[in-house]
Amino acid sequence: MSPEVNIDPSQERRSANLTISQNIRTFNPLVVALDTILPIMNSISKDNGEAEISIPMIDFSRWSSASSAEERVSVAKDLVAACHDVGFVSITNHGVSPELLDEAFGWSKRLFDLQTEEKMLAPHPHGAAVHRGYSYPGLEKVSQVISSDPEVGEGLRSVADCKESYEIGSEENDEQPNVWLPEEILPGFRDFTTKFYWECSRASREILAAIGRGLDLEDPEFLLKFHSGHNNQLRLLHYPPIPAAELENGSSARMEAHSDWGSITLLFQDECGGLEVENPHVQGEFVGVAPVKNAMVVNIGDLMMRWSNDYLKSTLHRVTLPPANSNDRFTGPERMTRARYSIPYFVGPDSDAVIACMRECASARNPVKYEPVVQKEYRLMRGRLQYEEKAA
Repeated sequence: MSPEVNIDPSQERRSANLTISQNIRTFNPLVVALDTILPIMNSISKDNGEAEISIPMIDFSRWSSASSAEERVSVAKDLVAACHDVGFVSITNHGVSPELLDEAFGWSKRLFDLQTEEKMLAPHPHGAAVHRGYSYPGLEKVSQVISSDPEVGEGLRSVADCKESYEIGSEENDEQPNVWLPEEILPGFRDFTTKFYWECSRASREILAAIGRGLDLEDPEFLLKFHSGHNNQLRLLHYPPIPAAELENGSSARMEAHSDWGSITLLFQDECGGLEVENPHVQGEFVGVAPVKNAMVVNIGDLMMRWSNDYLKSTLHRVTLPPANSNDRFTGPERMTRARYSIPYFVGPDSDAVIACMRECASARNPVKYEPVVQKEYRLMRGRLQYEEKAA
């Protein structure tokens, strides 16, 4: 099978992710020391100026409107190649209409324009077990660090993430119940975001089906059996303006370098820019990804990487300053950055799903790298430091 033939051992998990993989395999003691991980984080926090890469671009109408099975296979192979080489791919004609995307960003802006006390009527629950509702700037800390030590989390929070978000899931997910604003605060918000959630789920299933076909799985719909859509997460994200110096000197962050935890992520973003991914050819070097209007950026998550035995890459990425070639990068004497809005949709296997290497992705020459893991256990482990636990 192609994943066995094409695997390049030199392009396996980057050093920071290797640390995580080792902890995940053992589940004991699940601690990564700050003095080990912080040099890695600091080494990738530099502004890369005007450096940009063009991630692979795929017109997905070739899949949805294909005139032959061969054409669908061709698109699927292109998708898998991009996910293998870079871990990121930009997809046009993905089935989520431009009009719906415009509406989604409009709702996001109206949400974050509310007064803080209004947004706090739907507060994110304490801790990381339930990832729903509104997170104010500085509440969440994204990182690539795994630990069960609260002091490690405190050390990470010394550099606050300057962003706010609102998390939405399926109404049928009892493990993570939604936290809604009162209807009179933002009439129509709940109805629209629920509709948008399931539209993104529909699009994600087509991507998963294409990945299965591109990997030459005996059952091309294998991945769909683990993804009912009820364990996905819609996130509305707003990065308020911030003095550029705070990002440049590392006293604040927008979003630190990290990999995503799930199967795949669908990302819609405005024209601001600031998304950076690790250069697949230079470990620790991050380069900007130019936004493409109405395109969907898809990236591989950790669980898909485990399913594929590292053939598909869960690439480190971050959000930082707008690109240097942006005309309105900064404003005023404090060099305030412009606001940035994005909408990621995290696609996860069902909570009790067991993620084990797909047999087509392993052989005597390419042995299985990971022990099976249950989605819920993996999510809780990765998210342990993301939100501070409060004493009862």
